[in-house]
Amino acid sequence: IAHDFNNILGAIIGYTEMAREDAGNRMPLADDLDKVLLAANRAKDLVKQILGFSRQSGVARIPMRILPLVKETLKMLRASIPTTISIKASLKPSGRVILADPSQVHQIVMNLCSNAAHAMETGGGVMTVAVKEQLLDKPVAFESGRLLPGEYIELSVSDTGTGIGPDVLARIFEPYFTTKEVGKGTGMGLSIIHGIIKSYGGAVTVDSVVGMGTTFRVYFPVVQEEEKTEELIPASPSGKERILFVDDEEVLTRMGKIMLERLGYTVTEYNSSLEALAVFMQDPDRFDLVITDQTMPGMTGTDLARRLLQLRPGLPIILCTGFSNLVNEESAQLLGIKGFVLKPLSKSVIGQLIRKVLQDTK
Repeated sequence: IAHDFNNILGAIIGYTEMAREDAGNRMPLADDLDKVLLAANRAKDLVKQILGFSRQSGVARIPMRILPLVKETLKMLRASIPTTISIKASLKPSGRVILADPSQVHQIVMNLCSNAAHAMETGGGVMTVAVKEQLLDKPVAFESGRLLPGEYIELSVSDTGTGIGPDVLARIFEPYFTTKEVGKGTGMGLSIIHGIIKSYGGAVTVDSVVGMGTTFRVYFPVVQEEEKTEELIPASPSGKERILFVDDEEVLTRMGKIMLERLGYTVTEYNSSLEALAVFMQDPDRFDLVITDQTMPGMTGTDLARRLLQLRPGLPIILCTGFSNLVNEESAQLLGIKGFVLKPLSKSVIGQLIRKVLQDTK
């Protein structure tokens, strides 16, 4: 599923990036496309996070301020929440920094707000989102956890919906527990939030009155570090080399061809690894670099790479994968593959990697 979803995201991100280039400074088109890219990249981060959660692997926690991300998320939410639900924000400016994964914080805000909206979808109401500093001078125990003395950033999401009964409240953080009808939820949202915040050293609390509404409060520990600012995306370097591009998804090979040709490359694309191999066998020196997907019918990317390297040792190859348990960057390098990249691909990432692989091969 992750492989298929990353392929879909790859097409969305790639074509939107090209449309954004064509839009130039034309408003509101350029602004709308920027929002599409923002949402698509959030989805990309979410896939990585879900994979990391399922593998119990580490996540990329960085010093960050929560306020800008909450504001950005609320803007995205407004478009998807019914107009019968109004959103009130009480976001007190804070220079305090937390240590967290931005994609996880985004998911927490989205999930809590989506739950609040669901509680009011029939009769409407008011959703209140607040962020403020909280100082605890002694330990505080909750049913869902315990907070040590110190500084925290408190994120609260309240609704004026149906409320939650005591029997449900007692199980609300259990995995797969849900009161939503089939197709409306998996019951994993609050369980995942609880696990994330617990790993941060924080806590999640819930207060609810049936018929009056519910308030969730999330406590993020403050750290004494400087916020890590996002690096500017470097411009994609151009080139004149000849590239063989192989992927079984036609929408991705077409996108890759257009994207790389805009950077100056000559691109030959194939949707079959077997056809690509046959063409390469006719003239192994025809191409300067090969970019191949990993998961393809007939012959995988790693198998294709082995055959190509037998025909031409030292050939620069970049292996792309949406998700695979069979190959990672280290195992790819052992096969002689020079570059390894996870889908979905962006023009900047693939452009930089192409130049690096070609430079390292010289």
